[in-house]
Amino acid sequence: MAKRKPTNNSGSSGKTRKRAGDTTGSPHAPLDSTPPGPDATDSDAGPESSKVRVPRPRHPKLLKASPEASRNEQRLHSESGPLAPIESWFASKGWTPWEFQRDCWRAYLAGRSGLVQVATGSGKTYAAYLGPLAELIRDSRSPAGLSPGLKIIYVTPLRAVSRDIELALREPVDELDTGLIVESRTGDTSSSVRARQRERLPHVLVTTPESLTLLLTRPDARAQLGGVRCVILDEWHELLASKRGSQTELAMARLRELSPMCRTWALSATLPNALEAARAAVGAPRRTALERGATQTADPVVIRADMDRPVVIDSILPREGLRLPLAGHLGLVMVQEVAAALDPREPTLIFTNTRSQAERWFHALLAIRPEWTELAALHHGSIDRAERERVEAGLKSGAIRIVVATSSLDLGVDFAPVERVLQIGSPKGIARLVQRAGRSSHRPRTPCRVTCVPTHALELIEIVAARDALSRGEVEPRDAIVAPLDVLTQHMVTCALGGGFEPEALYDEVRRAWSFRDLSRNDFDWCLAQVRHGGEALKAYPDYRRVEEDNGRMVVKSPRIAQLHRFNVGTITGDSTVEIRFLGGRSLGRIEENFIAGLSEGQKFVFAGKVLRYVMFQDMVAYVRPGYGQAHLTPIWGGTRLPISESLSRAIRQTLEELGQGRADCAELAHALPVAAIQQRESIIPAARDVLIEITRTREGTHAFVFPFEGRLVHGGLAAIIALRLTRQRKATFSIAANDYGFEILSAEDVPFETLLTPELFSVTNLAADAAESAGTSLLAKLQFREVARVSGLVIQSMPGRARSGKQLQANSSLIYDVLSEFDPGNLLLAQARREVMERHFEESRLGRTCQRLSEGHLRIVVTRRPTPLSFPLLIERQAGRLSSETILERVQRMRDVWQTDPEGAGSPWKAASHSGSTLPTPTWDDGLPIPKIEQEPASPRPKRRRPPRPTIPRW
Repeated sequence: MAKRKPTNNSGSSGKTRKRAGDTTGSPHAPLDSTPPGPDATDSDAGPESSKVRVPRPRHPKLLKASPEASRNEQRLHSESGPLAPIESWFASKGWTPWEFQRDCWRAYLAGRSGLVQVATGSGKTYAAYLGPLAELIRDSRSPAGLSPGLKIIYVTPLRAVSRDIELALREPVDELDTGLIVESRTGDTSSSVRARQRERLPHVLVTTPESLTLLLTRPDARAQLGGVRCVILDEWHELLASKRGSQTELAMARLRELSPMCRTWALSATLPNALEAARAAVGAPRRTALERGATQTADPVVIRADMDRPVVIDSILPREGLRLPLAGHLGLVMVQEVAAALDPREPTLIFTNTRSQAERWFHALLAIRPEWTELAALHHGSIDRAERERVEAGLKSGAIRIVVATSSLDLGVDFAPVERVLQIGSPKGIARLVQRAGRSSHRPRTPCRVTCVPTHALELIEIVAARDALSRGEVEPRDAIVAPLDVLTQHMVTCALGGGFEPEALYDEVRRAWSFRDLSRNDFDWCLAQVRHGGEALKAYPDYRRVEEDNGRMVVKSPRIAQLHRFNVGTITGDSTVEIRFLGGRSLGRIEENFIAGLSEGQKFVFAGKVLRYVMFQDMVAYVRPGYGQAHLTPIWGGTRLPISESLSRAIRQTLEELGQGRADCAELAHALPVAAIQQRESIIPAARDVLIEITRTREGTHAFVFPFEGRLVHGGLAAIIALRLTRQRKATFSIAANDYGFEILSAEDVPFETLLTPELFSVTNLAADAAESAGTSLLAKLQFREVARVSGLVIQSMPGRARSGKQLQANSSLIYDVLSEFDPGNLLLAQARREVMERHFEESRLGRTCQRLSEGHLRIVVTRRPTPLSFPLLIERQAGRLSSETILERVQRMRDVWQTDPEGAGSPWKAASHSGSTLPTPTWDDGLPIPKIEQEPASPRPKRRRPPRPTIPRW
């Protein structure tokens, strides 16, 4: 590797320009300082912190320089070689390329495709982009010149960052005076730019998966896209495991058919299964060639580098005398500690797991620190684009120093000034925590720091578990979903619009997409029948005849069908949203229509960090006025309760076992010792291989609390299955509740759970059938079918000039579901909806692994006198679903009084080493009891519900 100059910072020039030695985040930092080396440490890391070096993923095939490649290197980098302009541009910046960047450039110029996997902030973008750019510069300076048209496509999953990426890609183009055009095209692109791009596309285009698919619907798609040489897939790990990833795979398969010389490079920082992810990006080899006996093409290149960025994980712990609650997820009990730890001189991102949580935290921080009003901001996906761009620009310029955000700032944007990241609540997954940590100190080989803020006592253990798992390299893999047929049917209409297709050729083309590599011809023909006439049950309706045959090719002849398809391209679905706007003023963003439907005129609520007063709803727009004073009502968006990942679940079980053995070698576990002492005294702390079952009898009945520590989705499905199997042994009525740690089964009668709960009850035999019977999957499948029907085109969400409400969509999809269930029960889209219900709502594959572990494990059944620190949150989970807020608080207060008085005295003694090495006295209910609390909004007047309009089912 070439020696780097002292001012080298080429690795940080991925998406926004950063200068060498920039340690303050200022765009005007001096250029004469030396970047931190691989052994740099975080001077602010106190005794609570732990530096974790993320182990390199196993098994990827690295690019190795062959003797021939070594001989060609001089030619590539010589003054007349294609990489000479790139090398000179780096030299003009005072940079020297990293070796992994040169490896990527050489691989691209050799005709290879692959994946670049290095730490966040190390320069992946320029590694993938400058090789294709060098090729374009070489051709533009040749006697024949560069042909016009699109050459490089850069795909990002977030349209909000497209502008920043466009500026980063344009910088070398402009400074090298190449004459190339760099533009972006997303849903936010202005109409004038769109009009210009309809006539002529730029040489380099930054876009999203949806906009890429729209390009494929052009009638002249072959002429417009036939010259594409490279597609770069940014943040590939985010797309890979979703239908957006499947949509991108199909679009890439189509693009490779239109432009056979097109190469693909994916970018990712946190993927343990890098080779599998690279294959999904590059696609499967041609099946026809393999069937003729041809040798399979070589695996894609996976380029990695020793760009180690240690992750420093520490915590903000409660002050002396403050006890964390045992339940709740908002964490506002810690707002004083967080406000005290923040320093506006140190630019900080505060990540939350939900948009409603972000709203509450931003509002609470400003209530404590009103002087931060001009320095702090809120950022999430429902806020208006102009406001998001203002926040992003302010964060880069230094005008904004503290931002409370959701996953809207997880990806894509490289904010050089940011030095610190806070995570409020459980990270839910190890890869997610690493991704967010990488937003801080965005420089190569510089430690990145994330500070976790626990929202309840048990999250102290989660923080330690995540840190331990990361040190062992236990990062969650991402796998492509298998052949979603709703995405395929949408893709068929896209191809029919983009010049048409022949079924045999399209079948071979589709199987080059990794997710569809094993697609059967029967399933392909079934999807083709769906787009031709709607299938057996709907073929009498002309609206479903979207594709027609014309001289052996499948095309779309109806202009109306073409228009509706382009309006509805994509796989992003969710509850219908409406615009929220000041009366006579600017837009604030979008909010779910169900929340607006529950408001009464004049009612105050918090949105976009502002107190608003509801005025009226008209033409799918909610009008508001500025509100004053305090407001406790915050919108709650659906789909935000993520379960903990499987890797984090294993780590939690291991950390709990060590805590039960007396481990307290970090501040988090030292603070968790009083809770652990109560748990050990009243029950046990289970070992990693054990399954704790607590049986408690109260006035409500008999409770069985089971703790597999496998996440709320698995526990919800498992609780329903176990309740069903128990009813087969004994007639009874059960209530169930679940959280990330376990589940509760409650019977009003005295049920002998001690003898009924056996390992055989968790058997995997007939698991799928029992899950379907217990969970009522027919109803859930009908709800899930709304998404499947929307993606496949059976129902239309967006119409020219208007959008359908969520109630209309649900009514239409439910009607189609009932028709198909009665007249076409073997419909593959119905089967897909049922399969998605099992996987999304119950994580079916993980449920099977959990049952296998439980059936082979050791059940530890303990009869307890009262709810323990582990079981108490489950009581709250169940009661919160059926009692008013005021009743919950009263009930929790009564429980706390019982815990504190403890008339029966302490149980068995339990001691453990503290963080300082001393021992804690045996805690009693009076001196060691964590005060059980649940965070709850003050009860507000119940809003007057408007009678919902009768759903209409208009024809297309």
